[in-house]
Amino acid sequence: MLHSRIAVTGASGLIGAALVRSLRADGHEVVRLVRRPARAGDEVEWNPRRRYVDVAGLVGCDAVVHLAGAGVGDHRWTPAYKREIRDSRVLGTTAIAEAVASLDAPPKVLLSGSAIGYYGDTGDRAVDESAPAGEGFLPSVCVAWEAATAAAQEAGVRTVHARTGLVVAREGGAWGRLFPLFRAGLGGRLGNGRQYWSFIALHDEVAALRHILATESLSGPVNLTGPDPVTNGEVTAAMGRVLHRPTLLTAPAPALRIALGDFAEDVLGSQRVLPGRLLDSGFVFAFPGIDAAIRAALS
Repeated sequence: MLHSRIAVTGASGLIGAALVRSLRADGHEVVRLVRRPARAGDEVEWNPRRRYVDVAGLVGCDAVVHLAGAGVGDHRWTPAYKREIRDSRVLGTTAIAEAVASLDAPPKVLLSGSAIGYYGDTGDRAVDESAPAGEGFLPSVCVAWEAATAAAQEAGVRTVHARTGLVVAREGGAWGRLFPLFRAGLGGRLGNGRQYWSFIALHDEVAALRHILATESLSGPVNLTGPDPVTNGEVTAAMGRVLHRPTLLTAPAPALRIALGDFAEDVLGSQRVLPGRLLDSGFVFAFPGIDAAIRAALS
């Protein structure tokens, strides 16, 4: 990809911040969409709830990467917070897609965030992008979230749904909470530990997003997960190995349900998701195994 102008929502989040750093390090111009009046030359104002985007700030962009959305594990899933999870994704994505479609010269690609939550609980069954949506709250959110890009697709913009798995990173996401617990010797299995966790190293997540931007043949859903999903029990053992800590504790399923409410079903659920389209398009993982991904997060 030649030096480009790329707009990014969610640029202050875990993945967005890492992507912005990577793009800028290679000389790309990045404009960040912010939910307040723009205060710097690289900022563009938007308001996902009001479906407003300062479209002038997107003029000349070659790509738009849309990663914004309320954190799924940040709060207990009250009815109000479930509404926030859905609205932040659907309203925000609709706003971005409509803004992209309204431009006289729209960007070549809209890379819109999604999640492997789309597939629901797959048990031991491995799934790729050809699998249908699952049942439950998160699958229904992902379906609506992806459908909200319709305006951009209808305008002829290559649109990709990046279905991201569990990102292995120190700074945030699921692993941002796991690292302090395991370092303190308080880490352990969640439930029976047999549920699959489809992980991806933060380095590979950013590299995969950039690969998608540069690969014109990719559109529609693309799974951003490592090639070798492992069980929660295997994750627990790997964390113990890499951090040299005991992992004898177990968080029983009933306790997790009391502590986490509805979100516990997604912690205890199993998602064995494979990155079929990434691999078919020639992407090579730098940290495909769980031990390597954990070490990469610590280095």
